[in-house]
Amino acid sequence: MNKRKAANIAIALAVFISWFCMIFFGEGSLSQRGIGNLKYFTVLSNLFEGAASVLWLMYAGRGGRAKQRVESIKFAAAVATGLTFAVVMGFLGPMYGLLSLLKGSNLFFHLLIPVAAVAELLFLSDAEYSLKDNNVAALSPLIYGTVYLFNYMIRSGGEWSFAYDWYGFLIWGYPVGIGIFAAICVVTWVIGWLIRKLKRKIGQFR
Repeated sequence: MNKRKAANIAIALAVFISWFCMIFFGEGSLSQRGIGNLKYFTVLSNLFEGAASVLWLMYAGRGGRAKQRVESIKFAAAVATGLTFAVVMGFLGPMYGLLSLLKGSNLFFHLLIPVAAVAELLFLSDAEYSLKDNNVAALSPLIYGTVYLFNYMIRSGGEWSFAYDWYGFLIWGYPVGIGIFAAICVVTWVIGWLIRKLKRKIGQFR
């Protein structure tokens, strides 16, 4: 328990200090000073993880339904940051250059915090995560993608604009963009499934 408390304190501090630094000193690709960086899934997923860590610390000593709900939130947050890691490494890195995506606060948001969030669940959590938790965790990119597409539709004026398609998913048109978001939802679900499967394997050797 003490190790997990320390891990969650470290994760929460890393998230909010990194966000503060991005607001005032943001640098690198897909980074923006000021609260405008809240448009990025990277930032939102990491803030979600930071908030989930704070919630866990608040309810760590409780049992029953409250603890179960907080564990489900922790799982969803870790999966969201895991998605951030996967998309950066597999899609955005080759597009924008990986080194540019690992500068300043993005080193924490794109790499260190996602790895720490998943590792904390795998090695320090004694909770069991269900298929329902897995399904709920996959909703985060669906919600984000819906807002992203809606914002683009009402603000772009019918012509492609990087200002409203900051990830470049819609540069090839709506069908491809929607397909990318659908694929991301599937990847998110698979990340959750992998975390659950790995956790069971690790648990067998404890």
